[in-house]
Parts: sequence; structure tokens; C-alpha cells
Amino acid sequence: MNFYDALYPQLIAIGQERWAEQLRATLPERLDLDSHGKMSSWIHALQSLPELRPSHVELRDSVTIGSSADLDLAKVNREELIAQLQAFHPWRKGPYNFFGIEIDTEWRSDWKWDRVSPHIEPLAGRRVLDVGCGNGYHGWRMRGAGAEFVLGIDPFLLSVQQFQVMQRYLRDPQHHVVPIGIEDVPADLACFDTVFSMGVLYHRRSPLDHLFELKGCLRSGGQLVLETLIVEGDQETIFMPPGRYAKMRNVWFLPSIAAMTLWLKRCGFTEIACVDTNRTSTGEQRTTDWMRFESLPDFLDPDDAEKTIEGHPAPLRAIFTATKP
Repeated sequence: MNFYDALYPQLIAIGQERWAEQLRATLPERLDLDSHGKMSSWIHALQSLPELRPSHVELRDSVTIGSSADLDLAKVNREELIAQLQAFHPWRKGPYNFFGIEIDTEWRSDWKWDRVSPHIEPLAGRRVLDVGCGNGYHGWRMRGAGAEFVLGIDPFLLSVQQFQVMQRYLRDPQHHVVPIGIEDVPADLACFDTVFSMGVLYHRRSPLDHLFELKGCLRSGGQLVLETLIVEGDQETIFMPPGRYAKMRNVWFLPSIAAMTLWLKRCGFTEIACVDTNRTSTGEQRTTDWMRFESLPDFLDPDDAEKTIEGHPAPLRAIFTATKP
């Protein structure tokens, strides 16, 4: 079965026939074997995963699929399965408990979810768009919180393949991750109850355009949940790194809380609130056996953890909620 055979009817059911047809035409090309140098090896690794039936699934308090006893029952070698999963390195968003194997991802995305979830409208029965979703970790938590339908978008093909690893065993027709960016989403969909954009805004050269794109995806009365890097300051404080920020080339604008609030207001949102701030720690983002490249400890000044390696303020994140009138 095609990855997305269950997606198109979902979009048609919410009045998005034209978008469904657009995706039906473009997604095969995005996932073609020639679309990425590693695509064929990822597809082979995905198809080589063992046939397993999870004895249980937990999505509310973690993302747990099956248990180690399921491997024993199916006579699957644990070390061989770990090697197969490592074919999808690096694993950045998680963690996952996969048949008793702890996929210890670079980010403790569960910590972010614990900061976000108490402050948002209940997700039960809601249609959700997760922009820049990575491998879909938060989407699984959204489904665990009762979301009726979750669509994640992320242009990075490895993230899509990691999602398909989990989907191979969860087989959830109400959760999808597609390899597109927000610029590929039709304008003014106005069909999602909740739109998440977490860790995206500072990568956009035009942050206000991004806010308008997010607003266009929401129905009237729908909620935006936005997480972004910020700096301390007043309404006029916006930091644009002169070069790299924490070794990242694509960081553009870091507003203060007051400036971010003004941006949201100017874009027409109401009920705007900053519900959480958090200094990113090396416990939340770090190198692991599942992500062996550089991580936050390498991005900070070794003599002053409150500064990046370039001397800028160290990553400070804020979560905002807002409503589309």
C-alpha cells in the first residue's frame, strides 16, 4: 500500500479535494529513489524490518511500541534490529521505546511536550497541522492526547522515513507526515483546529509571512501553538545574528517576548500569551548513540554556558499561544 493511500480521503473529507489531488501528483516524485542519495538504502532498510505485532502501544505518556517480549516471541534478534534502525541515523526527535529498544534521540522532545501540553486547548477531536514536525514524535503525542487527525509536514526525507518506521507497526490512518514545507501548503486552507509551529520561525527569512501562512491554515477560532528562540528585551528588541548562531547558518530573527507578541498582534491574532520560557540545557539536546554528530555542548562557549560559541546569548525558547479570530 502506498504510504499516503489513507491520507487523500482524509483531506477530501475536510473539503480539501484540490490539495489531495495536488499531493497525489507530487508526492511520488518527492519520494522517488532519485530524490536523495540515500533513498534506496532507506527504502531497503524499511522493507527489511521484521514482521512484528506490538503487544501494546502507549502514546499518551510516551511513544512506546510493543515490548522486548514481542521480539522473543517472534524470534527477532535485538542487536540485528538495532543495526537496522541505525540505518536511519541520525535520530533527532524522540525518544521512542521500540519493542524494548530505547531510541535515545538527540532531543528530549518529551520535555518540550511536557512544557507545551498544559497550556493548549484540549486536542480531543481536533484536526491538527504540525509544521516542521521532524519524524512525527509530537504528532504521536497529539494522537495520544485524542487528536482526531494529525498531519505533519517536513521537507527532510530522512524524517519521513523515520516516521514510516513507526507507522509500519502502528498503522495509524489518522496520522501522516508528508515531505513538504509550509510554502507548499495552499493558502487560506482554514480547516485546522490547531496549528503547531515549533522550532521553525527563526529559520524563516520572513517571519511575518510565516505567521500569516500559519494563520491561513487555521479555522476561525482555531489555536496557534508557536515555539521559537527568543532574546531578552523590550518591544523593539529583535536580534539578527551577523553570521552563524550556535553554528547554524539559517537563523534569521530572534525577537523578545514583547516583539513576538507584537508580531502576532499585527498579523491579526488575538488571545496572545507567552505560556513558557526555557533555557535549553545540554540534558535536553545532546549527542547520543542514535545521533553521533555535534550537538548543543559543541554549540556553546566552553567557558560560559550562557553564550553560544560565537558569543551570542545561549538558546532561550518561548512558547506562545494565540487564536485566529
